[in-house]
Amino acid sequence: MANVTVFNQNNEQVGELELDDSVFGADVKDHLLHAVVRKQLAARRQGTHAVKRRADVSGGGKKPFKQKGTGRARQGTTRAPHMRGGGRVFGPEPRSYDFKINKKEMASALRSALSKRVAEGKLTVIDSLSFEQPKTSAFVGMMKNFGLGTTLVVMDDVGVNVDLSARNVQKVTVIPADGLNVYDILKRSDLVLTRAAVDAITARLGGAK
Repeated sequence: MANVTVFNQNNEQVGELELDDSVFGADVKDHLLHAVVRKQLAARRQGTHAVKRRADVSGGGKKPFKQKGTGRARQGTTRAPHMRGGGRVFGPEPRSYDFKINKKEMASALRSALSKRVAEGKLTVIDSLSFEQPKTSAFVGMMKNFGLGTTLVVMDDVGVNVDLSARNVQKVTVIPADGLNVYDILKRSDLVLTRAAVDAITARLGGAK
């Protein structure tokens, strides 16, 4: 098992933590990362697109003109698809774009994403993160202490002050440990975990073979 240094939010070393290799040292499976990101983005689509079919448009109560004598092709309704203002055919219907991925594959992809950040040296573990009051400058100062760029911060319990302090910082996401997902890990270049978050993630994903 790999050991990582644990810092406080002022970038001062306060101890070490042993990481579970089954979670933070797993093989990186790129095909699973790709599949899970596709699933997450697909599930976010509203899928509310629709068109009016011939049953939905107005009009069509009677023939638009008499059957014979006009020199035109006979028509039965103005709601037909080939008529101006008629219903559309083969248009989009409301649908869900979500698709299924097995739970084991989802968990394996999450381990792969975490292990990828560890292998890149982009994982930072801090003892805890808290602020006396909501203050964006305090959060930005913490990021500067660690030299962080686009960052995902994962905490076991996201406090109100931390949430409000980070809300206006661009390219920063703060989520609870039980909301950890592949897309957010890969979207941000740096990953910051609190010690409690590491324990929660290990309990959730550990023990894999």
